[in-house]
Amino acid sequence: MRLYFKPGACSLSSRIVLTEIGLTYDASRVDTEAGLTESGADYRAVNPKGYVPALELDDGVVLSENPAILQFLADTHPESRLAPAYGTLERARLQEWLNFTSSELHKAFGPYFRGRPRERPEREEAELRLSRRVGDVERGLADGRQFIVGDSFTVADAYLFVVLNWSGFVGFDLAHWPHVAAYVARIGIRPSVRDAMRQEGLVTDEVAA
Repeated sequence: MRLYFKPGACSLSSRIVLTEIGLTYDASRVDTEAGLTESGADYRAVNPKGYVPALELDDGVVLSENPAILQFLADTHPESRLAPAYGTLERARLQEWLNFTSSELHKAFGPYFRGRPRERPEREEAELRLSRRVGDVERGLADGRQFIVGDSFTVADAYLFVVLNWSGFVGFDLAHWPHVAAYVARIGIRPSVRDAMRQEGLVTDEVAA
C-alpha cells in the first residue's frame, strides 16, 4: 500500500488513519504544482486529477478523494471502530461531516492557500466565508462532545482536524470559537495524530513546527 501525500495537505488525514489503524505502508511525497513524485515520476499517471491524496492498494488499484479513502480504510478494518456501521444514523452523520469538511470547510481555506487576499473586499469576503464554516463546526461541538460524531474518534475527526489546523498556518485565529479551538487542541495531542504530523515534519517531540 502506498500513500501519495503533500506535507500538511488534506492527505495528512489519510496518514492519521493509517497510523491509527497501525498499517504498514509506503509514502511518496508529491509536488502537485510540478505534477511529479519525489522520484520524478509523473504523478498524473497515478492520479489524473493531479491532487492528493491517492492511495495505491497492494493490487495496484488507486483510490482518490479523502472521504472515499478514509471510509475504505475504516470499513476494511472494522476492528478500528473508525466508522459507524452502514445503515445507522451515526454513519449518516459521519458522511455528513466528511462531506461538509470536503465541500465547504476545505474550500473556504482556498483563498488563503492561493495567497492571502490583499484587497479589502476580497479579504473580507474570504474571512466571512471561512468564519461561517468554522461557526458551523462550533455549533456542532456546542453540546460539549469530545468528537464530531459519536463518543469516539472516527475518520471524520481525522479530516476535520487537519483542515481546521490549517488556521494556524494561514493566521486565522480560532479564539472566537472556543469549542473549535479546544477540539483542535484535543485532537492534536492524540498519539496517532502527533505521529502522523511528525512523519511529515509538522511537529517535533517538543513543539509544533
